[in-house]
Parts: sequence; structure tokens; C-alpha cells
Amino acid sequence: MHVFVTGGTGQTGPAVIAELIAAGHTVTGLARSDAAAALVESLGATPHRGSLDDLDSLRRGAQAADGVLHMAYGGGDYANPDDLIRRDCSAIETLGQALAGSGRPLVSTSGTLVTRAGRVSTEQDAPDPDSIAAFRIPGEQACLDFADHGVRASVVRLAPTVHGPRDHGFIPALIAAARRAGVSAYIGDGANRWPAIHRRDAARIFRLALEKAPGGSVLHGVGESAVTIKSIADQIARMLEIHTASMTLEKSIEHLGNPFLARFFSLDVPVSSERTQALLGWTPQHATLLEDLQTGDYSDPVASKRAEEIWLPHHNPNEHSHS
Repeated sequence: MHVFVTGGTGQTGPAVIAELIAAGHTVTGLARSDAAAALVESLGATPHRGSLDDLDSLRRGAQAADGVLHMAYGGGDYANPDDLIRRDCSAIETLGQALAGSGRPLVSTSGTLVTRAGRVSTEQDAPDPDSIAAFRIPGEQACLDFADHGVRASVVRLAPTVHGPRDHGFIPALIAAARRAGVSAYIGDGANRWPAIHRRDAARIFRLALEKAPGGSVLHGVGESAVTIKSIADQIARMLEIHTASMTLEKSIEHLGNPFLARFFSLDVPVSSERTQALLGWTPQHATLLEDLQTGDYSDPVASKRAEEIWLPHHNPNEHSHS
């Protein structure tokens, strides 16, 4: 299969391109800069110059492919969620229209944080319009609508933590805060739960979705459904040889240096991937989050520094992407 990929140069994208190529597919990757084009080429894929705003480029990429994987998100006005939604939906609609009536696959990316907090959500549960990631819901629906127009459209909701080498997401932000303060924190009793997945397991889900997910499928890119925040804080404390401490939500804002992160880490958002595993014949095979914290590269201070650059207040948290 010849796959057109957007977001192939983000945090998860290179692993996905490598997975596709290893499985015998050919890949063309959207690249909006010389550096991105060089990275795409280094992975064994063909660069396709353009951006999410260049709809003609997206259309050409999709028309020339046997399937499309859309992982790119953002790049617009992060202070304006409506702008993010507009850009994402426009891109998805352009890609979907290029595939309409062909039976070819379109796989788009969302996040499990669109689900309702406080209970274990499944793939069959409707997204919550009051969720912290509600801005991803219109893109989900725009993609799934193409299942009624001759496209094998599906959505992969990724766990908020996609861990693995050179991670610069939520976990390194916790580690960076613990380094600064000399204490590894959790909010309240730390019993709140959140999902996680290793990057290579996530890459396999994307490949399998392209290959065989039925049209209209919502898939959960989740290897672990309910890792407690306290267990994460405890593992970080052991890694850095410091103590743990419970904090209020207000105190955690000061500790983390970012209100969005504090709100996020206070959520209880467990998610099941049982239906995804059964539908795709997939099971997680790589390290769990706590194992990765013990044996991976999270102890490297460079990762903490990168996380501080991304998550401190001068940088908008919505810019972080798993793609």
C-alpha cells in the first residue's frame, strides 16, 4: 500500500513511518520545511512539500495514495480553539473528498481525553463535549462522516502519554518539575488514573487501522488503561532519589508552572482498548510506562530541559502533539 502521511515528523510520526515501511508499505510524508523533508527521507519515505493550510497539496497527496494517515495537528492560533478546529476539519475534509467513493482508508488521529472523566470509557462511548480535549471532537466526526461516502474511515484516539525514547510530553514535564522542586508531586491521594501506550505499540495500531479497520471505527491507542498518578510520582521519586508529596490543585499549578498541566494531572480518565485489541488482533508488546521510567532515557536531564521549554507558561500547551 502507498500511504500518504501527515504529521510524520512529530513525536510519534517517525515510529509510524518506520512501522509502515517495515511492513512493506511505501510512504509519502507531508513536509513543510527542508528539515522535515530531510527527516522524512532519512526514514525511507518520500517527502511531499506542503502544510495543513495548503489544501491543494493535501489533495494531491491523497489522490496519489492507496490510503491516508492524518496525524498532524496545530500550527495555527493556539489561543483560538476555533482556528485549530477549522484547520483540522478543513484538512480532513480535503483528504476525505480525495478518497470519496474509492473504498480506500483514511485514518485520523484524536485523543482519549475526549472521553468522559471519572469512569472507564470504551471505544463505543460518545465523546464528551465538556472534556478537556473537546476541540478534537469535530475532527473525529469529520473523518467518521466519510464512512458514508465510500471511504474506509476510522479514528485512532491516542493515550495522552505516548512514551518511549526522546519523549518530550507530559511525563518529562513531571520529571522537570520534580527536578526543580526536589520533590515528586501528585494531587490529592494520587489515585486518579490515566492511560498510556509505548510509541512502538501506537505505531502498530496505526498500521493495522490502515490495513483492516472497518469504516466508522473508533479505536483506542492505549496499552495501559489506568496508571495512577501516584505510581508515576513514586517511580519518578525513585529515579531522582527524592521524596514524593501530595499537593492541592492550586499548589500543583505553582509546582508544575502550567495551569493546563495541573488540571490535566488532576483528572481521572481511564480508558479501555479491549474492543480495539479484538478488532485489530493487537496486544501491547513493549514496555509499560513504569517500566520505561525505570529503564528508559527519562533520567536524562536533557529530556527535562526540553520539557521545560515546551511546557512553561510562555509556550502554549496545545502545541504539544503526539504526531
